[in-house]
Amino acid sequence: MKSAVIVFPGSNCDRDLAVALKAVTGREPMMVWHGDSALPDGVDFVGVPGGFSYGDYLRSGAIAARSPIMRAVVEAADRGVTVFGVCNGFQVLTEAGLLPGALMRNAGLNFVCRTVPLTVAGESRFTAGYKVGETIAVPVAHHDGNYAADEATLDRLEGEGRIAFRYGEPVNGSARNIAGIVNDRGNVLGMMPHPERAFEPAHGNTDGRRLFEALVDGVVA
Repeated sequence: MKSAVIVFPGSNCDRDLAVALKAVTGREPMMVWHGDSALPDGVDFVGVPGGFSYGDYLRSGAIAARSPIMRAVVEAADRGVTVFGVCNGFQVLTEAGLLPGALMRNAGLNFVCRTVPLTVAGESRFTAGYKVGETIAVPVAHHDGNYAADEATLDRLEGEGRIAFRYGEPVNGSARNIAGIVNDRGNVLGMMPHPERAFEPAHGNTDGRRLFEALVDGVVA
């Protein structure tokens, strides 16, 4: 699998994502600067990492979504390339129009940083390493993780099986406890929790590793 990780000013999880990808693919992912206008040839996976792109000015992810490289990411997603946004990456994907809804300030107006239970809510290439209904433990670290959308959009996500993960306990006020969603084609996932931080035994658990392993199997297949 040939992978790339987008790097914005303010990204702080790009290396974490790159380490996880190298571990499961055996290849160093290409680190692509936000100011570049094209992805490397042959890329079949794009990771949009967590952090505070552009210092979260205006709205989280709003400026990053308009960077030159995101035009290339949108075009790649439209071609069927697998795109995965984590935390701030999820915010960027919604701001870029690749996923519906928006990530708002946490309901309690506090930064939330802890490991939380997640329920695997739907089948997709991203959740193929889990059983639907399974509970896993994955860290969160965000201030603007409250997923919001109108009722029609929420009903559509439910009806089309596009909710990938739900919080197993109150975390940030997200509508219907949504922690991650996929696009209608199934090749784009955005999620607030950080599976790359539940990857090695030293992290405390390895529940996130199966997401990356399943992705490799799905993309290579």
